[in-house]
Amino acid sequence: MLISFTEVGLILAFLGASGILVNQRNLLISVIAIELMFYGLNLYLIALSAYLDDIMGEVFAFFVLTLAAAESALALALLTAYFRNYQDILVLEN
Repeated sequence: MLISFTEVGLILAFLGASGILVNQRNLLISVIAIELMFYGLNLYLIALSAYLDDIMGEVFAFFVLTLAAAESALALALLTAYFRNYQDILVLEN
């Protein structure tokens, strides 16, 4: 059971990392990719915590969720300010 949860967590983290590397133009997609990486890490931490019968992984996952919420709020504020100045959310122009 642990292997399936760790595989899903690693797939989420890989999708997040590839989303950042592939799509460097759109800031919103990059923020969503970072969130995917956080959720993959949380799934891995909770699965490992349940396997080891230790609560510290779940506590650490709670702090990672708090960090993800703060990162989302900050990214949304930066995205709003960027859109007000440039009327577009594309970061790199080709």
